[in-house]
Amino acid sequence: MLEEATILETLEVFTPWGVKIGDISGLEIDSESAEIENILIQETNERLVEGGASILIPYRWVQAVGDIVILKHFPQDLPIPAPENLGINEYY
Repeated sequence: MLEEATILETLEVFTPWGVKIGDISGLEIDSESAEIENILIQETNERLVEGGASILIPYRWVQAVGDIVILKHFPQDLPIPAPENLGINEYY
């Protein structure tokens, strides 16, 4: 899984319908299993996430990894509220 983690760094992430969310800027890895749990995207697409806020996306939402990352799921009720509007300071 760690090999896959190095491949993911800085890749662009797209919704299932082909809209760019942003670039991967970090990964959250489970220290016990060494598996990727979440991908961090900072400076997100403001059409998708209010104010271009940083978000964590569950790795289980990833459909395919190649030159880009394509998700199999992403909320369609857009834009997603920024973390401060959800009562959360930050996702990470």
